[in-house]
Amino acid sequence: MKFSQIYYFLKPFIPRRVQIGVRRMVVSRKRARYAGVWPIDERAGSPPEGWTGWPEGKKFALVLTHDVETARGQENSRKLMELEEKLGFRSSFGFVPERYPVSADLRKDLESRGFEVSVHGLLHDGLYYRSRETFSGRAARINRYINDWGATGFRSPSMQHNLDWIHDLNIEYDSSTFDTDPFEPQSDGVGTIFPFWVRKNPGDRGYLELPYTLPQDHTLFVIMQEKFIDIWKKKLDWIAEKGGMALLITHPDYMHFDLTKKTQEEYPAHFYEDFLGYIRTKYDGEYWHSSPGGMARIWAEKYRPDYRREPITEGTWPISNMENKIGPVTGSYPARMVTESQVDQKEENVKRACFVYYARFNGSAILYREAKALKERGFEVDLICLRDDSKDKIVRFFDGLKLYGIQARPEREKSSIVYFLRLAAFSVKCTLLLSILGVRKRYAIIHVTTPPDVLVFSGILPKLLGARVIMDIHDIGPEMYMRKLNVGENSLVVKSLKFMEKISAKFADHIITVTDIWKDKIAKRSAIPSKCTVLLNVPDENIFNRLPPGIQVERDAINIYYHGSLEEHFGVDTLLKAMPKIKELVPKATLHIYGSGRLKDQLQALARLNKIDDSVNFHGSVPFYDLPEILKDADLGVVPTKGSVFSDEALSMKSLEYISLGIPIVISQTKVHNMYYDPSMVTFFKPGDEEELAASVVGLCKSMEKRKYLADNAQKFLKEHGWNESKKVYFAMIDQLTG
Repeated sequence: MKFSQIYYFLKPFIPRRVQIGVRRMVVSRKRARYAGVWPIDERAGSPPEGWTGWPEGKKFALVLTHDVETARGQENSRKLMELEEKLGFRSSFGFVPERYPVSADLRKDLESRGFEVSVHGLLHDGLYYRSRETFSGRAARINRYINDWGATGFRSPSMQHNLDWIHDLNIEYDSSTFDTDPFEPQSDGVGTIFPFWVRKNPGDRGYLELPYTLPQDHTLFVIMQEKFIDIWKKKLDWIAEKGGMALLITHPDYMHFDLTKKTQEEYPAHFYEDFLGYIRTKYDGEYWHSSPGGMARIWAEKYRPDYRREPITEGTWPISNMENKIGPVTGSYPARMVTESQVDQKEENVKRACFVYYARFNGSAILYREAKALKERGFEVDLICLRDDSKDKIVRFFDGLKLYGIQARPEREKSSIVYFLRLAAFSVKCTLLLSILGVRKRYAIIHVTTPPDVLVFSGILPKLLGARVIMDIHDIGPEMYMRKLNVGENSLVVKSLKFMEKISAKFADHIITVTDIWKDKIAKRSAIPSKCTVLLNVPDENIFNRLPPGIQVERDAINIYYHGSLEEHFGVDTLLKAMPKIKELVPKATLHIYGSGRLKDQLQALARLNKIDDSVNFHGSVPFYDLPEILKDADLGVVPTKGSVFSDEALSMKSLEYISLGIPIVISQTKVHNMYYDPSMVTFFKPGDEEELAASVVGLCKSMEKRKYLADNAQKFLKEHGWNESKKVYFAMIDQLTG
C-alpha cells in the first residue's frame, strides 16, 4: 500500500489542526523545489494537435467548479451560488453523497438557476484506488447517484485518479487530474491546460478529462496562507495567453462569508469574489464560459476524440509519482502495473473473511449464521471468539469454519471492573491475531460484532491491506451500558461511549443493526443511513425449522420454556413471580429455563422462596445447535423482557427462534416487540407485570387451538423477514463491499 493510501486511511483519526500543521510544513519545503513547474509549467501550454480554437472565437475557456466536502460546505453553497449569480457566472457543485445527507431541494434549485450538479466521490476517504475491487464496488454505488441526480460528471476525492478504472462510471466527463500540482498526494500532472479525451479501446466513446489548471483555494489560502489572489491572477493571465482552459476548484467548506472570527481552515469569501471581478474586468468578452458538462458536449461534437496528452516526464517529477502514467493513445497503463494487478487478483481468487465477537461460539447462533452463509458463498472463513473453558483448545474447527478461542469466559462477570478488564484483554489479543492473520491471509471482509464498538479497530492492519470492515451492532453500546452501569444519558461514561460509537462507525466500511430503531439512532448520531443495513436476529432456517406437525400434540402436562441469559433486563424474575398463579390454574405446568448469567443463584433462590422450585428446572447453557432438539417438547415459549432503557429497543432473538420452530410465544409488549409483532402472531403482556404475564400464559396453556393459530400466523412473518430472505440482503451488502 502506498504511503498516501495509508495517510488517507488514518486521516479521520488525526486531529484536523495536526493535519493542517503537517501539510503546511511539507508544502513549505516542496514549494521552493518545484518553483520551476508550479504554478506554471510552460510545457503544459501547447495546444492539442489540430487545434482550431474555442467556440465563438474566444481567447480562452473558463470553467468554475466547487467541491462540497462536508455538510458545512453544503450550508454555504447557496451563499456561493448567489455570489456567482450576482456577477453573472455559473458553476458546477460536486457533492459527496454518502458523507452527509445531500439536499435534493438544493440540487433542484441549483439546476433550475443554470448551475450544474456532479458527484464528488462517495465517502471522501481517499481510498478509492487501493485496489481494482475497491473501485469497482464503489463505482456501482456512484453510478446510482449519477443516475438518480441526472449528473454527467465526476471528480475523485483528494484528486486521486486512475483513468482506466474511471471508465467504470457512466459519465461524460471526469475532472480528477491537473496540469501541475506537486502538492497533491498523487502528484502526477497530465501536463496540459486543455481538455483531452480518454478512451479505453479505439471503438469506445470514452469520456472527456478536464484537468484543473488554477491552484485550489485550499492549497493557496489555508495551506500556504496566501493573503492575496496574485497567484490566481498570474496563472489566469498565462492560460489566457496560451489560449487554454482556466478550470478552478474552490470549496464552500473553507469560505468565510460573515464577520465572525475565522477558523484555522477558512479564508475570506471575498478572495473568490475579487477573482471573479478580475476576470470580468480584464477579460470581458474574451473568454468562453462553460459548465463542465457543456465542455464535454462541445468537445465530443467538434474536436478529435483520439487526442491524448502524455503526463509530465520523470525528469521533473519524483519517480514514485509516475506509476499512473497514461499511454499515448488509449489511456491504458504500463504493462508492469497491469501485471501487478493480475497477480493480486490471482492471489485473491479465494476470498477470505474473519468474524470477531466477544462471545462464546457455542452460544452464538448469529455468529454461525453469517459465517456459514459466507462459507456457502465460497469464502474461506475464520472466527475469533471466546471459548467456554481455559482447558479447551484454542484453535478448533466446526462445520468447515476455523475457530480461534483466544480467551476463556466460563461465566458472566459479577464485577464491572473484571468485565472491562477481560474485554480490554480480548481486544488486545484480537488486534494482534488479526494483524498476523491479515498479513498472511489478506482478508476481504472483517465482520466485527459489537459491543464493544471499538473492537472494529482490531481490524486496522487488514483494512490497510484492503479488507472491508463491517461493524455489526448486535447490542447498541451506549444504551446497553446505561443499563449495565445504571447511569444516565448525560453521564461522562455514556458520552464517551457515544464518541467511541461515532469513531468506530466512521472507521467501518458498513454497519449492520438488528432493528430499525437502532438504525435510526446510529444514523442520527454516528453514520449516514446509506451506510447502515438492518438484519433482524432471525435464526438460520437450516437449524431452526418448524417442528413436524406430528410432534405438536396435546399433552397431559404443559411445558413452558425460557432460554437465554439470566440477566436482570431479560425479566426472568417476572416469569418466576408469575409461576405461582400459573401453577394454581394449570397445575401440571412446568417451567424449563436454559441459560446462565450473573443472576442464576438469585433466581434459584426466588423459585425456592415462591415454593415453585419443584416446577422450575434450571438446565444451564446448551450449544445453539442443540436447542431445536431441546425445544421440541415446548408447548409455549416466554420472552419476559423488561421495558427498561436498552431492553425496550432490543428485539429478542429467542422470540424469533421460537417462531422459527413453530412454538407460540407470550412476550412483553416492549417498543421494539410492538413494532415487529402483532396480536395475531404473539400474546402480549405489559413488561414487568407478573399478573398479566400469568394470565397470558394460562390463556395459551388452556387453548391448543389458540397456540396453533399464533404459530401459523407467525410463520408468515418469516416468509418476509426470515434468514433465507435476509441472507439475500447480506450477500448484496458483501458483494457491494468486495466488488
